[in-house]
Amino acid sequence: MKQLFSKGATLVMLGTGGVGKTTIAAALALAAAESGLDTGVITVDPARRLRDALGLERLSARPTRLDARRLRRAGLAPDLRLSAMVLDVKGAWDGLIERFVKSPETRRRVLENSFYRALTEQFAGAEAYAALEQLYDLHASGRFDLEVVDTPPAAHAFEFLEAPAHLVRLLDSQGVRWLVAPSAAAGRGLLGLAGRAAQFVASQLERFAGAGALAAIGEFFAALAGAAGSIGDQFRKVEGMLHAPTTNFVLVTTPEADRLIEARALVERMAREGFRLRAIVINRFLDERTYRALAEAPRREPPHLRKIATLRAALGPDGADDSRVADLAAYLEDYRADQRAIIERVSAFARTLPARVELVLAPELEAGVRDLGALGRIAAMLADGIAGRRFLADAKIAAAGGDTSGRKRLAARRA
Repeated sequence: MKQLFSKGATLVMLGTGGVGKTTIAAALALAAAESGLDTGVITVDPARRLRDALGLERLSARPTRLDARRLRRAGLAPDLRLSAMVLDVKGAWDGLIERFVKSPETRRRVLENSFYRALTEQFAGAEAYAALEQLYDLHASGRFDLEVVDTPPAAHAFEFLEAPAHLVRLLDSQGVRWLVAPSAAAGRGLLGLAGRAAQFVASQLERFAGAGALAAIGEFFAALAGAAGSIGDQFRKVEGMLHAPTTNFVLVTTPEADRLIEARALVERMAREGFRLRAIVINRFLDERTYRALAEAPRREPPHLRKIATLRAALGPDGADDSRVADLAAYLEDYRADQRAIIERVSAFARTLPARVELVLAPELEAGVRDLGALGRIAAMLADGIAGRRFLADAKIAAAGGDTSGRKRLAARRA
């Protein structure tokens, strides 16, 4: 993935929750810093273990540099330039209002408005847009050679890419213009509702959203009327950044069948929408022992898996009659079959990918990512690992060499 590490570039991570996207984002940022770039990573509020892995007690909305002492202790170069910052959703939105709403009194009205608070705290794209806004500002400042942004968790990864367009449509909405107008222009109260049809719609909205909801919406748009054009332009600029030639997307997924189906659908949609997907990381691909054995001896089944294939014969009749020994043997055979099934599943997925999209494999570390040293190991695998398609081709040959009894039993158990 080193070809993605270039000065002035931005890497945007995509993926649904639970695939290890934040860890991969931090590892990629570390790999970029090791390539000599001054790198910044924007992340959602990470779990404690990731803060520990970065060597930081806490993260804030301001970039925090990893210190030389922690880097040296992890076996990394102490002069690496890597900074991390946490996503500040409210700060990003409030900063937008501070920038474009000039009147202090109007700013106060917007910031205290209940609809504004709901929009910035509960709207599906609020976190996604805040991450993009912070990335846009960081990129424009020239503070870093390269930025990595870890996108907020979402049920569907494409929500992140759609957030700016949704907000542009919100400001440009004909429905908003019809229902909501500044009181001075309408002369009929704050909302300027015209006609019985509009009054009926308003009454229905109030029934479901509460009597004050429509008033709050009216107050918000009335206060924002003078700055709506400028804020809409900002939304469009942020959206344009997603299509810039220096913005590259990295999709993170895992080898489970449903995750790969989701990933394939996202690849197709990104191609239709014109986004530059440059790489896919299959995280937690095999366990670390199997992965390393295949990396060291391509096209040969790892020794520990080969031994499992001969386990029952080695046990002899006495071992086969012991139910506890038989259960243990079955467990190990299922493990071997599962490792081989992962290779087959990911290989099938890889065959459907465009050639221009790099495929990268990251195994599940035995001890997890608990410190900066472990993060460095993942970073090395991402930057210098064997090309994913070649690794899979060799691994399939290795997996085809043994018997399939464990695989058949695993399939039967899952059926």
